Amino acid sequence: MSIRDKILLNAQHLCEPGEQVQAAIPAQARSPNWQGIPDVIPAFNSCYRVIVVTDRRILVCRSGRFRAFVVGDVLRELPRSTRIGPAHGVWYRSHSLGEGLYVHHHYFEDIASADAADTTEVPDLSS
Repeated sequence: MSIRDKILLNAQHLCEPGEQVQAAIPAQARSPNWQGIPDVIPAFNSCYRVIVVTDRRILVCRSGRFRAFVVGDVLRELPRSTRIGPAHGVWYRSHSLGEGLYVHHHYFEDIASADAADTTEVPDLSS
């Protein structure tokens, strides 16, 4: 089972009745460049997050300390119209989710499909 599938399965408890998960993206709250440098208490400084995109909203959740597919407490709930990308580089840093979250290039396709799947109507204010 892939990480995406594990996250999708673990995120089901967050869904409201009739809500569908469209994407589940593992992320890190700290730069991956600092991974090898120990923190004061490394085991208690969880920097992993999961971005759960549904047809109604986007959730940023705490993840496991050592596993990226655990879906824990909801840290932030954002409108479905929030754009995560466009992603670029090897590690993309998204600032639109309330904190700078780093997403590896393996999940850029998920970001693009989540942004494209937004069906929220945006009012035309030009008239």
